[in-house]
Amino acid sequence: MITSTSNEKIKHVAALQQKARLRREESLFVIEGGRLFWEAPVSLIKETYVTERFLKNADESMRERLAETGYEEVTEQVFGKMSDTKAPQGILAVLAQQDYRREELLGEAPLLLLLENIQDPGNLGTILRTAEGAGVTGVILSGDCADIYQPKVVRSTMGSLFRVPFYRSGELRREIEFLRERKVRVYAAYLEGSVCYDEMDYQGGSAFVIGNEGNGLIKETAEAADARIRIPMEGRLESLNAAVSAALLVYEASRQRRSGGV
Repeated sequence: MITSTSNEKIKHVAALQQKARLRREESLFVIEGGRLFWEAPVSLIKETYVTERFLKNADESMRERLAETGYEEVTEQVFGKMSDTKAPQGILAVLAQQDYRREELLGEAPLLLLLENIQDPGNLGTILRTAEGAGVTGVILSGDCADIYQPKVVRSTMGSLFRVPFYRSGELRREIEFLRERKVRVYAAYLEGSVCYDEMDYQGGSAFVIGNEGNGLIKETAEAADARIRIPMEGRLESLNAAVSAALLVYEASRQRRSGGV
């Protein structure tokens, strides 16, 4: 059992929780909680840490999984040093980051989300979770989006992080051109869009571009799309939360693909 918070392994895990640069340099990240541990591909798990209390209460299937991954036991105090949550569950793991190529996000009729400068970790995690539910085939993030492996983002995905392919791009407009060359129509969610979002046909390859929570899309990004669409607003609202907007668009595309029409 590890009993010292000055243990090098413990300090390394704590640093991975806090430092995006270290996560990028080492291509590692941390997950917490039994559900995420259970859903994580075993092939990605590098280290696992549990408390005595968690082990005592673990069911047989969890014990079998722990035997498969291997684990180290730590004291409650040490676990608190590593944890990023206010109420730690007593299990966390260090994982290798997933590496997708943008070509892997495409299919016969891809449904994609392109995210520009999404900063709120909860928004980003919710978008990935919603993407899985709506059948999105991939998510492309601009380089200035929040770190997808930030602890709050990881928790917010509820495991979708392991199932929705994603790709971080240094230039989102270049990705738009890449998609258009492959007959994927790109739709920018834009306050000044000329067409209501539910009037377009998304049954073919489609990609929605969602902008920053406060400022929306950069004008040049919106103009690079095939069409600029808007979500109609009643009352005095100017816009919706980025995750809500993304959900409306991808579920409209999903509805059309199920029903066979606009």
